[in-house]
Formats: sequence, structure tokens, C-alpha cells
Amino acid sequence: MERAALIAMVPARIGSTRLPMKNLALVAGRPLISYAIRAALESGVFDRVVVNGDHPVFAEVAERYGAGFYLRPPELGSSSTKSDDVVADFMEKHPAGITAWVNPTSPLQTGGEVRKVVEHFEAEGLDTLITTNSYQVHAAFQGRPLNYREDGLFAQTQDLEPVELFVYSVMMWRNDTFMAAHRERGYALFSGRCGLFPVSRMAGIIVKREEDLMLADHILKAREAGGFRLEYDPLAEKAREERNAKA
Repeated sequence: MERAALIAMVPARIGSTRLPMKNLALVAGRPLISYAIRAALESGVFDRVVVNGDHPVFAEVAERYGAGFYLRPPELGSSSTKSDDVVADFMEKHPAGITAWVNPTSPLQTGGEVRKVVEHFEAEGLDTLITTNSYQVHAAFQGRPLNYREDGLFAQTQDLEPVELFVYSVMMWRNDTFMAAHRERGYALFSGRCGLFPVSRMAGIIVKREEDLMLADHILKAREAGGFRLEYDPLAEKAREERNAKA
């Protein structure tokens, strides 16, 4: 069977209420959006990588980093625009079998991770996929326990049921399923057979505010400088020897 055409859509808005023009903010010397473009291209799984922007300036950025560009209609560029409508408009203008939203807010996501997400989507026969981070921590919602009890001993974190938090580094849909749902009910982000895929903590670092940008910048600069090397205080070796002697 012939594989369905697969397009990566990199969304880009010029405005942002929490961090103005964040997609053009520099992270380790490159615009934030460039990392999503690079990850999509390096994954090697997409037939096309297209920046879906609300301003012509993104055409220049897309060309610089090797992606196509689509200027969405002006009415889909406001802060109140719904993601469902942005995706539906893109699918109508860019026919394909599968569309993947590769998020520029996750600059630490790698091409290898993007490839694994796509492979899982296809292997599981999903219609919708959203990436997550899994946390084994005590979690509450509206003041009520989600995965722990208040009427007993305080549970150790390793014994807790993990909670899955959306990170949105990649979201994917089968086009025909998404469009059918959108035409029928006006929304479609969760359409057909839905699945979640856990990604790394690095991919889960989401840039929404300036402090997020700062964190991503420091990590990427550390990577470029040779990466992180785990080191211990000299007392750690002494403690290890003492522990081994008692074993």
C-alpha cells in the first residue's frame, strides 16, 4: 500500500500576549521558529515542511532555513483564533494524508524524536496524536487529589500513578478524519482514534514566557559548548566507599 503524503506544518504568529514576537526571538543566536523547522527536516519523514504564518516576514525565515511558506488568511491570525480552524484551513490548502503540527515552542525537540512520534502514529493506526510528558508526582485538580489519597500515609512518588501533561511539541492528524469532524461539529483536534506519545523532558520545555526562552537559550548554548557532564563533590566518592563497605 502506498504511504499517505505527510506534511509538517510549523505554525507561526507574529503576535503573542505573553512574549511579543516570540517566534523571531533569538535562542542561542537563531530565531525560535528555526529549531522546529530544523527538527522537522532532520526527521526525514515528511514530504514537505511548511511554515504556516500570519505575516509575510515568516516567508523570509522559512526560505532561510529550507521550508515552504503559507500565508494564512488575516482572520486566522488573532490571539482568539482556534487551533482547529488554523489546521482545517491549512489542510484545505495543502492536501495530504497526514498533517503534523511541529511546534516552534519546543526548540529542544530533536529530529530523531519527531521521527519516533510519526512512526508511533503510523504503527498504531491513529487519527490523532498529542505529545506528553509523564510525571510521577502528587497531582491535584481544583484542590482535589488526582493520583493520591489524603486519608493515609504520604505515598512515595515512585508508587504513584503517573499524570500525563500535554506538551504539544508535535500534534498529528489524519486529514480525512479531521476534516470530516470539523465539517460536522466545528472542532476536530480530538477526532477519530486518539493517542498520546511521551517525549523527553527536553522536548517538553515549552517557550511561553521570557524565562522559558532564557532556559532554552542556556541549554542550547551548553549543548554547543560540548554538553553537560555529570560531576560530584569529592565527598560523594567517600560516601560511596563507605556504603559499599557496609554492603
